[in-house]
Parts: sequence; C-alpha cells; structure tokens
Amino acid sequence: METERIVELFEEHGIKPTANRIVIARTLAAEEFPMSLADLEHAVYPIDKSNIFRTLATFKAHHMVHVLEDGSSTRYELCLSHDDEDDEDMHVHFFCERCHRTFCLYDTPIPEVDLPEGYHMETINYMVKGLCPECIRKEGLGKMRT
Repeated sequence: METERIVELFEEHGIKPTANRIVIARTLAAEEFPMSLADLEHAVYPIDKSNIFRTLATFKAHHMVHVLEDGSSTRYELCLSHDDEDDEDMHVHFFCERCHRTFCLYDTPIPEVDLPEGYHMETINYMVKGLCPECIRKEGLGKMRT
C-alpha cells in the first residue's frame, strides 16, 4: 500500500501520521495474514516493542485495526474501513489448527447478532477454527465434511 493511501487512512480515522505509525501500517497492509505483536516486532525492527504496542492501541482506539483472538495469541490486521466509527470492513476469520495461520475470509461477512435489550456491541470477532485447504491436501484428507 502506498504511503499516500496510508496517510489518507490516518486522516479518515483521525490519527496523526508519524514515521513509525506509517511503517507499522504499511507492514500490516503488506502481510497476507494478520500479525502478532512478535511478528510485527520482527518485521519493523528497530522500532521497539513498547512503541509498536502503543501504536496498535492507538490504531485500535480509532478502529484502524481488527484485533483477533485465535486462542493462542492476539493478532492484528489493518482495517480498510473509511470511517473511525462504522466498520464496513468486518469479515470472518479462519484459524487453521494444524499450521496455526489465521486467514481473512473477506467474502464471508460476519452474521448479524441480535443481542438482548440493554446490550450494546462495540466490536465482534468471528473466528472459525479447523483445517485450511493446504493442510488438508498435505495430510491427504481429501474432502472433509463441513
């Protein structure tokens, strides 16, 4: 993703663009899979862990990252929504229990959740777990039932 587009995202989400924030956002945008804090720390070295964590907290507060819990770690992906309030970029994620990768299923929207009266949803994390096609193929499991 070009720096100009990243700066536009910052403006849309009300975040001041700094050099470190741009590097972290560019790294998240370039990855095929959501990244853990350790993945980011390795990818954006020499930016220190505390700076990365503060940046991710800022991104989260402004709805510029999706925060995913896969059961073993927290992962982050750049949110491509054009608004810091309404996230039109929400989608289902799939965690492969064999290779431990998390996949974005962009064409699978998160189902509508009807909460009881009095509850207000701020965010939702919809994670499906199982085996990815590559792991199924590697293990010769053929077509599995869904």
